Amino acid sequence: MAEDQAKENGAGVRHKPRAVALIGPFGTGKTTLLEAMMAAAGSPLRRPGETRSRQTTTETRLAHATYLGDSWSILDCPGSVEFAFEVQAALAVSDLAVVVAEPAPSRAAALAPLFRLLEDEGLPFLVFLNRIDALNVSLAECLAALQAETRRPLVLRQVPIREGENVTGYVDLASERAYRYRPGAPSELIQIPSATAADERAAHETLLEALADHDDALLEKVLEGVAPTPAEIYQRLQKDVAAGAIAGVLLGAAERNHGIQRLWKALRHDAPEPDETAARLGIDPAGPPLLQVFKTSYAGHAGKLSFARVWRGSIRDGATLEAGRIGGILRFPGNDALKIAEASEGDVIALGRLDQVATGATLGGSGEKLPFPEPPEPVYSLAITTADRKDDVKLSGALQKLLEEDPSLHLLHEAATGETVLSGQGEVHLHAALDRLSRAYGLKLVTIKPQIHFKETIRKAVHQHARLKRQTGGHGQFADVKLEIAPRQPGEGFLFVDRIVGGAVPRQYIPAVAEAAEESTKKGPFGYPVVDVSVTLLDGTFHSVDSSDMAFKTATRIGMTEALAKADPVLLEPIDKVTVSAPNSYTANVQRVLSGRRGRILGYHERAGWPGWDETEALVPEAELHDLIIELRSQTMGLGTFTKTFDHLSEAHTRLAERLAREAAAH
Repeated sequence: MAEDQAKENGAGVRHKPRAVALIGPFGTGKTTLLEAMMAAAGSPLRRPGETRSRQTTTETRLAHATYLGDSWSILDCPGSVEFAFEVQAALAVSDLAVVVAEPAPSRAAALAPLFRLLEDEGLPFLVFLNRIDALNVSLAECLAALQAETRRPLVLRQVPIREGENVTGYVDLASERAYRYRPGAPSELIQIPSATAADERAAHETLLEALADHDDALLEKVLEGVAPTPAEIYQRLQKDVAAGAIAGVLLGAAERNHGIQRLWKALRHDAPEPDETAARLGIDPAGPPLLQVFKTSYAGHAGKLSFARVWRGSIRDGATLEAGRIGGILRFPGNDALKIAEASEGDVIALGRLDQVATGATLGGSGEKLPFPEPPEPVYSLAITTADRKDDVKLSGALQKLLEEDPSLHLLHEAATGETVLSGQGEVHLHAALDRLSRAYGLKLVTIKPQIHFKETIRKAVHQHARLKRQTGGHGQFADVKLEIAPRQPGEGFLFVDRIVGGAVPRQYIPAVAEAAEESTKKGPFGYPVVDVSVTLLDGTFHSVDSSDMAFKTATRIGMTEALAKADPVLLEPIDKVTVSAPNSYTANVQRVLSGRRGRILGYHERAGWPGWDETEALVPEAELHDLIIELRSQTMGLGTFTKTFDHLSEAHTRLAERLAREAAAH
């Protein structure tokens, strides 16, 4: 038994520094789990008497621990779908993920995007079923709900021991040992209770069958009724988890420190070595030191910190990379940062003062460039301005740093409207960004809904005569033009046609007429750009002394303004093609949301590679999309999302056009 226990603990095995990411939906207790793990490793994150923060995690937190002699980097990732890019970036540098879930079948669907991400990346993972003390349904029902959301086989590593309505311990299925939870202390080894023996035996056989699917020798033993040793089971578990063939499911309650030691031992045994992860990513083991930056942070007086994984070799403080000289290497073993002299292969650290390095950058190596996730397209936007115009320059610098810290934010300066538009993954995401601008940079901002990119066109052709005649004492101003303004087909744009004959308008003035005509389309009767029109210069007159480019431009502008108002102008609103992705149980809700926003449903189909999910396509006015993501998430348990592309311009409904015309006239 001592030999089996040594194998279970991994005694005598020395590992390189490894990295594990804690991921899971919002509210599953990831940060509480991190705190429990750090405390079990002797590096508590909270000082005595300090209360645990209940605020939403909005960025990945790095913590370092040593457990049974092994060095670990733990990345506690945000749970909100609005910070999914933080999760993707952390997984890009992790050896294994721990998916934190609740024992509630109704919430299993929230794990689907995370499972799919892990499967697509080929990243090994374990599932930690947290709050097992609140289990009020059968464990089999929970496991079935989770299994429905992932293609990777889920294999129970433990079964709960129940005493009445309470879960008081567990049986480890590999070692077939039973443990009773003890508050504030490691679990106590006990005999397997008779009431649990049948469940344990059935679960143990299921575990062996799952492992035998990938091991002919083990399959032969199972068929012959020969019991494999715990050492053989642990060895097979390690291989299958690392290969992504299975994912083990562990039980615990982080709030009560239950199951934490068992999780640590599973990680110690099953997490791949950093060189195995590097091989999976296609990184050559030979060559100079190689690092990848996965996160950027501006930490007050500490300046810019670039969080990076060392994939190959080692790096010393003060070393010069192609991006500059390292100004400090930091680890985070507890509440405070610790400066170290050197980081080795496998370490996840923060590098100081690499001002030119962006998130996702590959450092060192010999021209190697490691893959890194692309930020998702934004789904929610706000136009931002400073409350005090004196802060405009300060805002520009702060936004630059903010975008470095969070590449999933997008910034656009709209030339047509003059607005600065900040876009991201939802209302919470943008409010977190604005809060950081306020706290870190002392900026007070005003936010509004961004203006819609309306356009105008005309329905009929008109002829317009415009004359400018001014006498100001010296040379006057004279120009006379006769124009025809006509509609063109959608998408054909602006066209100027010169039909002057006989020199009615000298050649040198015609470019001025063309330029002024096109400039006049920048703002039509409703106050928006005019598209798809032709302007033809039919005739005109000039004065040998008083005519000039400026005079012909002014006359043309006068004629264009009058003509556009007479040409039966019509307001056009942009229509986007929207594709909404959500579980098919919410497809009807999705269609109701889109229809309620003047959307025209084009159809729906199963999302490729996502069993149980649908994609619904619709044409929706851009004016209806501002807060679409908020309603979608409220109608889909937070799972719905969408992409959009501009499709066409369409005539706006009469009431909207009339309102905008009144607003344009008032200005």
